[in-house]
Amino acid sequence: MFEAPLPERLGYRIKCRLLGPPLTTARLHQERLSKTTALGVLSPDCISSSAYGPEQVLIELLPYAALAAFTLLLPITGVILVILLLLTLSYRQVVMLYTRAGGSYVVARDNFGPKIAQIAAVALLIDYVVTVAVQSAAGTVAVVSAIPALGPYSLEITVGAVLLLAYGNLRGLKEAGRAFAFPMYFFAGSIGVVIVVGVVKALLGSLDRIDPATLDGTVPIAHGDGLVMGATVLVILRAFANGGTSLTGLEAISNGVSAFKKPEGPNARRALVIMASILAFLVSGVSLLAHLTHATPYAAGYPSVISQEARIVFGSGTVGDVLFVVVQTATALILFTGANTSFNGFPFLASFVADDAFLPRQLRRRGHRLVFSNAIIVLTAVAIVLLVATDARVNSLVPFYAIGVFTGFTMAGLGMARHHQKARGRHWRRNMALNLAAGTTSAIVVAIFAIAKFTEGAWVVVLVFPTLVVVLIRLNREYRDEAAELRELGDAEADSEAVYSNHIVIVMVDAYDLATIEALRYGRSLRPSELRAVHFVLDNARAAILKRQWEASDLEVPLELIECPDRRIGHSTLELIARAAAPRTEISVLLPRRIYGSILGRLLHDRTADRIAKTISHVPHAVAIIIPFDASTRRGVLEGPVPPPARGRGGRAPSAGHRLPGYRRNRQA
Repeated sequence: MFEAPLPERLGYRIKCRLLGPPLTTARLHQERLSKTTALGVLSPDCISSSAYGPEQVLIELLPYAALAAFTLLLPITGVILVILLLLTLSYRQVVMLYTRAGGSYVVARDNFGPKIAQIAAVALLIDYVVTVAVQSAAGTVAVVSAIPALGPYSLEITVGAVLLLAYGNLRGLKEAGRAFAFPMYFFAGSIGVVIVVGVVKALLGSLDRIDPATLDGTVPIAHGDGLVMGATVLVILRAFANGGTSLTGLEAISNGVSAFKKPEGPNARRALVIMASILAFLVSGVSLLAHLTHATPYAAGYPSVISQEARIVFGSGTVGDVLFVVVQTATALILFTGANTSFNGFPFLASFVADDAFLPRQLRRRGHRLVFSNAIIVLTAVAIVLLVATDARVNSLVPFYAIGVFTGFTMAGLGMARHHQKARGRHWRRNMALNLAAGTTSAIVVAIFAIAKFTEGAWVVVLVFPTLVVVLIRLNREYRDEAAELRELGDAEADSEAVYSNHIVIVMVDAYDLATIEALRYGRSLRPSELRAVHFVLDNARAAILKRQWEASDLEVPLELIECPDRRIGHSTLELIARAAAPRTEISVLLPRRIYGSILGRLLHDRTADRIAKTISHVPHAVAIIIPFDASTRRGVLEGPVPPPARGRGGRAPSAGHRLPGYRRNRQA
């Protein structure tokens, strides 16, 4: 038996070299994680927000409230912690109810329907994109806070980090195991030591305090030290909105409940409570140290507030320098790890939404290394565009952040309240009130953020958000219309006469070459009642040459020349089919398509076969068959006569055997 050689294309060989050999579908499985490992794997996005959340509050307050900003920071943090408590209690119910696939998208879909759920889908998709940008930019801040000489290259470092994360995930990097759990525990332990040592020093009266007036390069600081100087309600609301970024990532465990070992719900619930407790301790501790030390944000974004706190707490000297580097290393690790969580969350969410036919189906396809490669590439591209547009500044990215985050919280809270209203299970009134409070509070935060930060960039999200929701619903309508049309066509085909007495095969001839010969051979293999070769005359001189070559080849199928004075090949094809049509007759039109391996070859040749096939697809009882022929690997032009195909039994020519290239059918009954 003949086996045709199957040489791998250059592009595929390069892919294998860069990404590794392909993984088989049999390797696709999900590793179940213990509570300890799952907590470390799923919580970096949430826990790491304590590294920049309190600083964002100060950035908004200092230009208006002066040193009173350090006092206002504490009550604002207190309000944020109350919201954290509400959301934690709400999500404890989510992880118990949705143990296979949780998150606000599924909660909204099950309780409000698929269309309303697209609000949650868009919120989470935006959240994942901005998380990559914010976490990567904040991770770079941690690096340049330790090495200020790298500050001018912050954008380049951040983009490089995103590309490195994308490359690792395209290779099949998994967000599982101790390697990804370590940064969370390392960071929590390091900052925990900073907080404890700082508070002890404050109690002993040995904790230093910065005088912001003596610093150069800080954010603008108003003169005065009272609670006036423009500390208006709007300023406080804007500061609160900035501080709300401390709660980002809280939904991560609800999105990954299925990663836990059994029983999934109780294990996820315990991990969620521990994560929220760690976050509350870190956010309150960092805010308290900022209040005690007057660590001040800088206009350039570095050194960060948390790095200043570590420097003040540990002091100078060898030991202090080592501990400072340890803290900055831990901060950078968890921030970049937090960015990596989106490279797992975004593709899975996109595939989930695509399964519901609200996103392109290409996002459902697993790639070379069993990851959703298309979604990873989309996430990387959008995140890099966002970083370049904002110069990788965390403060510039914040307006894009919290609207998506808190919209997801809103949909989860209101969806769970709706669930309890319908199910009316045990303690349903209490649970409904709790979730309603969480959802309503989150909606208020969204409104505050949209209004208070509108002129600082939130207007982009306010406009893009509903637009994306409409786009997703429109894509779903297109998919539904296509499915309905195919069902109608299927019913029509089932009701129509399926047996044809005659089968006419027409080979469209553009040139006398191997592609045409292969099409003729395949046409014979269909055993038609009539086989025709047709050339539409656009150039009389070229048609005459083609006619002479055809007659000299001694092919048994005569070549028909049909005038096409208006050069509308598609229209002429329809006329040809109409003249050949008859009752109980099917017509197959074979369209040789020359394929060229080089980019130049593809640019120099059009896609006429595709256009003709699309035209034929609208004709009942007509079939377009495109027969590709790789002209880059086989001699494409015949210079002399070609002997007729050898005859088999019954006087019919056999098919082309191993020389016959693959073909694609484009059919409409």
